[in-house]
Amino acid sequence: MRVLLIEDSTRLSALIVSGLSGAGFATDPFGTLAGAEEAVETLSYDLILLDLGMPDGDGAAFMRHLRRSGCRVPVLMITARSGLDDKVKGLDAGADDYLVKPFEIRELLARCRALLRRPATCLDPVLSLANIELDCASRTASIAGRSAHLPPRETDLLELLLRRSGQVVGKPAIEQALYALASEVTPNAMEAVVSRLRRHLATAGAEAELHTVRGIGYMLCATGQS
Repeated sequence: MRVLLIEDSTRLSALIVSGLSGAGFATDPFGTLAGAEEAVETLSYDLILLDLGMPDGDGAAFMRHLRRSGCRVPVLMITARSGLDDKVKGLDAGADDYLVKPFEIRELLARCRALLRRPATCLDPVLSLANIELDCASRTASIAGRSAHLPPRETDLLELLLRRSGQVVGKPAIEQALYALASEVTPNAMEAVVSRLRRHLATAGAEAELHTVRGIGYMLCATGQS
């Protein structure tokens, strides 16, 4: 899951990025609305965390702009404004949830998971292909009925490939899904994740194969259907 974080406090932003990363989210933090708007226009996000009070504008106004432009990504507002009028303003502007500072990271994570489970996000809670099954909420996978203990990056890659099973997923799309903008990605990092996932699937007896489409990307297919 890829998250856009719009928060001008560098300390809080770092704490949130750390907490989200530990839960398997790739997070792009921005300290201005202008930078965030450019990111929304060029990248695909699963969730947006938005502070109401930003140095270059009002978060609620930015939220209305997003919704008018057709953005349907779930938005969780995070702000120190605890008044009822502020909450109503944020929700009426188009936010899906509202969290008041200070907050515990585990509550933030729980709210993120809840938003991503909503039907509007078009995310199936459980994905499957042949004898592979992935519970997207708990981030747990099973192969041939047995638990498959996959690291976070391999789990993210498996989810992406399952959502597009039978289709070629380009390398740029995989890099975007697995790594935040600020991450330093070595040339072979993505290939290493793909290789490890392929070995895990083969070792566990998965009835699916992860194919390399040379020069383009990768494709996950049920065995015999490529």
